[in-house]
Amino acid sequence: MTPLTHPSLTTLDIDSLEAELRHQSPQKILERAFSLVDSIAISFSGAEDVVLIDMAHRINPEVKVFSLDTGRLHAETYRFIERVRKHYNLSIEMMYPDAAAVEALVKEKGLFSFFEDGHNECCGIRKVAPLRRKLATLDGWITGQRKDQNPSTRAGIPVIQIDHAFSTEDRPLLKFNPLANWSSADVWMYIRTYAVPYNLLHEQGFISIGCEPCTRPVLPNQHEREGRWWWEDAGKKECGLHAVNDAAASA
Repeated sequence: MTPLTHPSLTTLDIDSLEAELRHQSPQKILERAFSLVDSIAISFSGAEDVVLIDMAHRINPEVKVFSLDTGRLHAETYRFIERVRKHYNLSIEMMYPDAAAVEALVKEKGLFSFFEDGHNECCGIRKVAPLRRKLATLDGWITGQRKDQNPSTRAGIPVIQIDHAFSTEDRPLLKFNPLANWSSADVWMYIRTYAVPYNLLHEQGFISIGCEPCTRPVLPNQHEREGRWWWEDAGKKECGLHAVNDAAASA
């Protein structure tokens, strides 16, 4: 049994909840998430996570959404985020990296150091630190992770877990992955069925979309994550936002 110790969540048994929800629809998982946690938000990456926003908005029009603006996103992604904001009449909170930290990195190593010494340092400043700042204000977050996105790091993700990577001693953080058991085909079937807005980069061969310098289109039959940090080993294609996956994989 994996209990929580936060006063508002003391009665929860994560293992039992996972067993209860693992075969439920994403909508049912979202409904349960909203019923369990008051302070919760969707992490919107500006790709196909919009499916979660569409589902959640039908359940709770007041759903909270945030997105990480690294300062290096594609122009199409910024336009897409704005389109989603207007389409659902949402307030999307944009989280930005610390300017001094970005300036120090660029001054020391230039704008493209990640091609030489790996992407972790840049992602740590531009993505992980802003995410940590946001998650410190929440008791739970909702992500668009799927098992089929990266067999090396995401094959075992549950639909609900304690995110030990961002929890603190006195404040455990719940993480919901409602699309964990969906495939890319399921996501796109939903997008087409409900006329959900999507990033126009998908029409140019981009599948997994991140920062502009670190994302490129993939060829037919290439895995979607091959377009991310393509110069690195497949087992390293994570930015640190889902570090709990790495810990689980090595346990």
